[in-house]
Amino acid sequence: MVNIQSHVCLKPYNTFGIDVRARYWVEVNHEDDLPALLHLTEFLDTPKLILGGGSNVLLCHDFDGLVVKMSIQGIDVVREDDEHIYLKAGAGIVWHELVMYCVERGYAGMENLSLIPGTVGAAPMQNIGAYGVELEQIFDSLTAVHIKTGDIQTFNHADCAFGYRESVFKHNLKGQYIITSVTFRLAKQPTFHTRYGAIRETLADMGVSDENLTIRAISDAVMHIRRSKLPDPADIGNAGSFFKNPEIPQTQFEALKAQHDDLPGYPLADTDRVKVPAGWLIERAGWKGYRSGDAGVHAKQALVLVNYGKATGDEILNLARQVQSSVQERFGISISPEVNVI
Repeated sequence: MVNIQSHVCLKPYNTFGIDVRARYWVEVNHEDDLPALLHLTEFLDTPKLILGGGSNVLLCHDFDGLVVKMSIQGIDVVREDDEHIYLKAGAGIVWHELVMYCVERGYAGMENLSLIPGTVGAAPMQNIGAYGVELEQIFDSLTAVHIKTGDIQTFNHADCAFGYRESVFKHNLKGQYIITSVTFRLAKQPTFHTRYGAIRETLADMGVSDENLTIRAISDAVMHIRRSKLPDPADIGNAGSFFKNPEIPQTQFEALKAQHDDLPGYPLADTDRVKVPAGWLIERAGWKGYRSGDAGVHAKQALVLVNYGKATGDEILNLARQVQSSVQERFGISISPEVNVI
């Protein structure tokens, strides 16, 4: 039976380190506990916030409802064929631990997603991605519990309506389901993704050539890059990339490129749009290293907003809005938060 607590401090449970409280709090370790919890009469109409690693939320005030901390564990091979391993992981598994589990066993597909903070259950909601790979490329299915009915449902790839940092769980089904496990389709023979970012250069510095390339080498390269650019939440409160990289029309990109010849751009397949790094835009707008009180923009990566100690959620949010307005004014580009503001 789950243990429901009251007036719990959420500072240890969000990587921004925002000091707010939950009116009610419960930790769920087994999928079977959820239906009974959700049918408790006193909590039927209570607002609910589902937390994994707390690495993609900005908490701006106390939560006057029930916070459900998902801690379901377990990693199991559920089936395999000649080309793929199908691996089921509990929603509470730390994402990077799952990546390392796969790298150590030679299951290919996750290596570019090394060191992304958070847990497995939150990954499909956000369709997490990095260095040329997105979760949807290795996704098979997930199980989720309907918050109102307690029914368990399976969602396949099409059901999830994945997009860039998007899924059906952020739109049509927002707040309706709690993800309990995710099944991934991983390759027995790897397809290497080395074109995005500084992966090739980092591999070369590591002495890795195309002839001796492995998924472990790519994972090591990605971890090196991330550690050199991104602050550790254990040291400085942050939620990783705060903004999505905007996608703009090719014509707009070319016009901006004529004014800023070092503007990076990544053409999107089968479209007339180009993805532009939000970090570059923010840095060029003059925000890199900016600090107001304990809220700031990281000195090494302008895409990351940080809490140097005692910043409130509202202070971080106000800074984010200033950055958005500045980028819009200078470049005519709207940048949207990747982080969920609560």
